[in-house]
Amino acid sequence: MKKKLLLTLWFSLLLLAIGYLFWQNEFKYSLPTPVPQNYKAIAMGSKIDLGACCPYDQRPIFIHFFNPDCPCSRFNVPHVKDLIKTYGNQIDFKIVVLNKEQRFTIAEIQDKFDAKIPVYFEESIAEKCGVFSTPQAVLLDPSHNLYYRGNYNKTRYCTDAKTNYAQMAIDAYLSEKHKPSFDAFAMKAYGCSLPKCTK
Repeated sequence: MKKKLLLTLWFSLLLLAIGYLFWQNEFKYSLPTPVPQNYKAIAMGSKIDLGACCPYDQRPIFIHFFNPDCPCSRFNVPHVKDLIKTYGNQIDFKIVVLNKEQRFTIAEIQDKFDAKIPVYFEESIAEKCGVFSTPQAVLLDPSHNLYYRGNYNKTRYCTDAKTNYAQMAIDAYLSEKHKPSFDAFAMKAYGCSLPKCTK
């Protein structure tokens, strides 16, 4: 009887541990990021004043909002690297690091993406673009009007080509087609929430 009780207890603890690991590493990242209490929504098409950090250079601007401590941000680094390599001549790529600790240098962030592109640590840029989680993508036209703000992909590793939302937005803009219509998943924030960038 005692052996059976111990076995049941051990099995229950194992199931709890597996459930906890699943929650920590998978399920909680599939839930939408809670909208902050004082969130100010920025409508698509709004003119975004980025100030001196993003000078006007005749190209559309793509801003990658990134937190090196956020698992979701780390998962999509290869995808963002591919976007930079593919569209770097046509799009002005920038990275905004949202991390309260600021333990990272510009060179370290550039090394992660294998690209010498501008890196900023200004949380105010996220607020101006209506971003409250990482990772998020923002595409502005050359006049700094908000063309797209949302997710990169439906999967954490950006492996579903049919839901490469940020890439679809870039392609639509460059081909001067009508803006693609995205499902709710593309426009709803998922990932690590600001200001602490934790889930």
